[in-house]
Amino acid sequence: MKKTRLLFVIFISMFLLSACSLPEQDGTKTVVVLTTGFGEDEVFRLEEQSCRLPELYVYLTNMQNQYEKVYGSQIWEASAGGKTLEENVKETALAQIVQVKAMTLMARNYGISLTEEEKEKVKTLAEEYYDSLNETEIEAMGVNLSLIRQLYEEYALADRVYHFLIKDINPEVSDDEARTITVQQIMIRTVTYDEEGNPVPLSEEEKKAAWGKAREAYDKAMEGVNFDTLIQQYSDDETSTYTFGKGDMDEVFETAAFNLGTDEISPIVETGYGYHIIKCISTFNREETDLNKVKIVEEKKREVFGEEYDAFAEKLVRTLNEEVWEQVGFLEDEAIVTNDFFDRYEEAFE
Repeated sequence: MKKTRLLFVIFISMFLLSACSLPEQDGTKTVVVLTTGFGEDEVFRLEEQSCRLPELYVYLTNMQNQYEKVYGSQIWEASAGGKTLEENVKETALAQIVQVKAMTLMARNYGISLTEEEKEKVKTLAEEYYDSLNETEIEAMGVNLSLIRQLYEEYALADRVYHFLIKDINPEVSDDEARTITVQQIMIRTVTYDEEGNPVPLSEEEKKAAWGKAREAYDKAMEGVNFDTLIQQYSDDETSTYTFGKGDMDEVFETAAFNLGTDEISPIVETGYGYHIIKCISTFNREETDLNKVKIVEEKKREVFGEEYDAFAEKLVRTLNEEVWEQVGFLEDEAIVTNDFFDRYEEAFE
């Protein structure tokens, strides 16, 4: 039930300039020009910026190996939305490097550049990462020290732009705004899910039966039957307890929950998932509320950054070398294990 928010290393996926699908738009939107004359290993152009295969492979290979480090190589058997996970990671790598390139153009507009200290840090970082690569990795990705340094410089410059755009955000968040509550619920499903995880509504007859089950559970709750017992007996949700803040849950569920006092039980409420009977366990969780304050500030940063970035990126001319792009895939070799390109940056610039 909780809304999913996907994070990249620095930036948020909702703001990525997706270079995988290049719809032509008018007005002040992104202008896409399909041209010939690409270099042999040129993947895309963004205004005068260009990305070659070795640059993309640094991003893609590190993402691939980060996944495998955590989940194992079998993770690539998974799929979502009709695409394999490999295809999704491939598009994510492309989208992220497009965004970094776009933000280097933003840096020029804002007059932002790296300090001498930052340049020296990037130089050291590039040397350390390059030295960590074995011969197979260097050859397969097609990289050299100069290219690694360029990538880190662009990444650091994009990072500077991000922090410049969010510098005026007020980090103070009130307890009321960040208030986090804890509830239990009994949930009777009104949907099933197909093989791809898409919801399939129950028939009218099945939904009527679900309502009857929910009503029976609610009546027993009102009679004082132990709520934990009713959860075990009636609920279709594997999770019975939720701690959340405003904006985290389905709006109907959330409104009902936040209107409850401690130990109060809601009437039956309906969401797209099913029928819910909610019991409030705590109207205020100090620890979770403090954590939620951090999340709210990060949301504000994403919103401010997204508005500025989108307004700038929409005007950029992008071209994708589809012939080269279609040939891009994971580098399959047991000797290719590099996975800390982004982690090294985070450690150096934290």
